[in-house]
Amino acid sequence: MGCTEPIAIAYCAAVARSTLGTIPEKVEIEVSGNIIKNVKSVVIPNTNGLKGIEAAAAAGIIAGDEAKTLEVISHVSDIQKKQIADYLKTVYISVKPVQGDEPLDITVQVTGGEHTAKVRLAGTHTNIVFIQKDQSVIHEAKDSHENNSAFSESKFLNIKDIFDFAENVRIADIKDILDRQIEFNTAIAEEGLRNSYGANIGKVLLRHYGNDITVRARAMAAAGSDARMSGCEMPVVINSGSGNQGITVSIPVIEFSKELGSSRERLYRALVISNLCAIHQKSVMGRLGAYCGAINAGCSAGAGIAYLHGGGMDAIAHTIVNALAITSGIVCDGAKPSCAGKIATAVEAGILGYLMYHNGYEFRGGEGIISKGVENTIRNVARLGRDGMKETDKEIIRIMMGC
Repeated sequence: MGCTEPIAIAYCAAVARSTLGTIPEKVEIEVSGNIIKNVKSVVIPNTNGLKGIEAAAAAGIIAGDEAKTLEVISHVSDIQKKQIADYLKTVYISVKPVQGDEPLDITVQVTGGEHTAKVRLAGTHTNIVFIQKDQSVIHEAKDSHENNSAFSESKFLNIKDIFDFAENVRIADIKDILDRQIEFNTAIAEEGLRNSYGANIGKVLLRHYGNDITVRARAMAAAGSDARMSGCEMPVVINSGSGNQGITVSIPVIEFSKELGSSRERLYRALVISNLCAIHQKSVMGRLGAYCGAINAGCSAGAGIAYLHGGGMDAIAHTIVNALAITSGIVCDGAKPSCAGKIATAVEAGILGYLMYHNGYEFRGGEGIISKGVENTIRNVARLGRDGMKETDKEIIRIMMGC
């Protein structure tokens, strides 16, 4: 629950407090630039509207249950919320940027009395790679990806195999997780439309563009992000480590399935396509960087929508290429309310990508960064996001730190 990066800090801090064995009197935090970027402007759930690295760490220290990992602060009492605020006022929490190539890197060192504990999390949002108490090393992984084999293995995915898997997988093997995705992500999208969150992008879209399915798919996805980025405490089933991406790959597909009267089985298989297409793209590009991950998720939702309309491998491949040609290059400048606007744009590109194919039109290899073949185009876009935008990412972080 909550934006994943501040929750990762809360989780790391909760593990550090548990290792120390008491509430710390001193807290020192080192984080990578992408963590700074994604925590600076987003509301942390169950904290009465607090933002920032210090607040995330304090929430984990005071109220965190490390056994719940990414739901570490899902149960916070009113008393604990006050204690979090008091802790921030009375305990100095230092934050320093860490130098290195790991986009997701968090170290929390805590001191209480004569004892010190240090915990490092890297590579993924729950991947603890180092735990030390005083001079005793309790846990040390060989590298930051030791516990991330599933995401590493996804680098061997391709769109054809994803389509074949979606067509043939036993529904019983995927039903439980997809039922949770449908239930949880729909619930937060509806909450985003029901109440006021962030910039209310979902409401604005419906108010000014009507209730057509192409609008509703964008509005519902945006509304889920409206709520999530502004501290809504409802859980989300994530994709590639991101709640916003989990919302984006699922909600438009769910809305189109309702409109088309698709069977539950057809919806499941469409969600397999949208989820795995996004994971495939992000596994090549990386989880965090200057390239907005909602773009990958939006074009993947378009692929799921193409499947709902009866489209096969060709429709899915062309939808992805068309959508990437439209919106590639939108930057990630951290988790915040404007993510909802980017999600709406990404979903629109995914829908347009399919409609282009349906009407016999396409963007062709050699036009810009598009190459012949969907896998070649995915590799090009991944190269742009992973390598070409490294300096862009650093400049975005510098700009944000000056705001």
